[in-house]
Amino acid sequence: MNHKKTLYIVRHGQTDLNKQGVVQGRGMNTDLNDEGRTQAGLFFNAYKDVAFDKIYISELKRTQQSIQQFIDLGIPYEKLEGLDELAWGIYEGQPRTPETDAGFLKLVRDWVDGKLDSKIEGGESPNEVKARQEAALDIIMGHPEEETVLICMHGRAMRLLLCLLTGKPLTEMESFPHQNLVLYKVIYDGAKFEIVDFNNAGHLKVSSS
Repeated sequence: MNHKKTLYIVRHGQTDLNKQGVVQGRGMNTDLNDEGRTQAGLFFNAYKDVAFDKIYISELKRTQQSIQQFIDLGIPYEKLEGLDELAWGIYEGQPRTPETDAGFLKLVRDWVDGKLDSKIEGGESPNEVKARQEAALDIIMGHPEEETVLICMHGRAMRLLLCLLTGKPLTEMESFPHQNLVLYKVIYDGAKFEIVDFNNAGHLKVSSS
């Protein structure tokens, strides 16, 4: 792959479960809430003039809802399961309790400690997500004619993908902060990926002028 490519990678907009601090995961196919739809509009207004050749989204509707206005411009899009969120198994959609919070924190600590096969019952490990992300990346990078690409995905999965792109071990996933509809812009120069816009939320700050 010696072609250049620019990837605009965003996390989906807010859902009610995001607002409540509840883990969604791959198994929860939730909708954006009003705040999420507002975020989607702000992102569109800021980036609607970028000449995207293609859009890639996960199979969960909150990603499509987040960038629907770009699709409405006629930009072709494709759903890839490799962009789905990590599956949190029995934790998905459960109300937050001290026990679930503790379990979640312990799991993430395990991951950062290098136990990348650890997972919640019924869920996925970072290594399993990485495998399907590599397959998705093969598809995305296999189209040299798509020079500028918009990717809408999910928080935890986005952290893992950014490790994958930048050659960091997955244990460094926590070094990529994010919020709803935040942007990471990544340029591939034909040899390596470089993050040129890190956790950019400028488009979400509505100016009062």
